[in-house]
Amino acid sequence: MGEQGPLAPGEAWRGVAVCFLTTFALLSRRRVRLPRERLGTRLAFADGSGARVYRETRLGSGLAKDPCMLVVTFRLRLVRGPAHAVFRRESLLNTPLFVGFPGFASKLWLAHDERGRYRGVYEWDGPRRAEHYARSLWRVLALVSVPGSIRYAVVPGVRRDDVIADPGLVGDPEPGSAAWWRTAAGT
Repeated sequence: MGEQGPLAPGEAWRGVAVCFLTTFALLSRRRVRLPRERLGTRLAFADGSGARVYRETRLGSGLAKDPCMLVVTFRLRLVRGPAHAVFRRESLLNTPLFVGFPGFASKLWLAHDERGRYRGVYEWDGPRRAEHYARSLWRVLALVSVPGSIRYAVVPGVRRDDVIADPGLVGDPEPGSAAWWRTAAGT
């Protein structure tokens, strides 16, 4: 993972607009699923934090041909206490902002952790597509997030659920490395 940041505004907003339109076609064909099997599952991370899955969104089977795991994190501005529950309910309305991006397979929505960070843990089809999405999403998140809190990690060649089941698939964190995105035993 190199330097992170958003795409140029025009490119990012064009991607979001195309995604938005594509999502409605996917919804009309009933390709978007909201499975309930993982709801309430707690995911632990190597930095000592953890959070519960409050929603899953899946496109078709949710499996990618060229799998990679994408983890996005951010802290919301002005959301404290009971407002977190309101955000989790209304966040379903954000589905058109990601489902139609090329390569989307599935997303686990995690509630805020002990540090107030939200995470999305995705399976994406292709690391370049995942990176493009994350950098486009950055523009949307910047509107509602604490400055400097947006980060993402693209982990190529692995399925999200395999890494959750066996965090060792991505190796041990290097001493001093950012471990906010690495799942940990005890998930």
